[in-house]
Amino acid sequence: MDWCRYRFRSVWDLPAAPETVYRVLERAEEYPRWWPQVREVDATGEESGTARFRSFLPYDLRVTAHVRRRDPDAGVLEIALDGDLVGRLRWTVRASGDGTRALFEQEVEVRKPLMRMLAVPCRPVFRANHALMMRGGRRGLAACLEAV
Repeated sequence: MDWCRYRFRSVWDLPAAPETVYRVLERAEEYPRWWPQVREVDATGEESGTARFRSFLPYDLRVTAHVRRRDPDAGVLEIALDGDLVGRLRWTVRASGDGTRALFEQEVEVRKPLMRMLAVPCRPVFRANHALMMRGGRRGLAACLEAV
């Protein structure tokens, strides 16, 4: 097992139409407005940018992101990551009942030196930190969608 590789999956049930949810998710530069742990996002091109994340633990993760797939009809948004995290993340948005189910999937390798050094003893803590970040994102997006 490579202790520096992570695979995450989160399911968010949201109170809005899939098209509305997708439009919010594809505007990454606005994530800091509703996702507390996404501290900043800066566009570097039409399909790329940089981002800084910080959850409960006192460290920042910085990545460069590039859109690999943007398909609103299929409800799929896939992003390639480089920097402190290398890999991909993918949103899949589908209708569910009166709202939307958004599936977040992420496969990454951690490149941040301190996290690599602490990979074995701190793995459960890193996973819990990610879970807190995802909980904050779900709450923030739900509130953002209610305001739309």
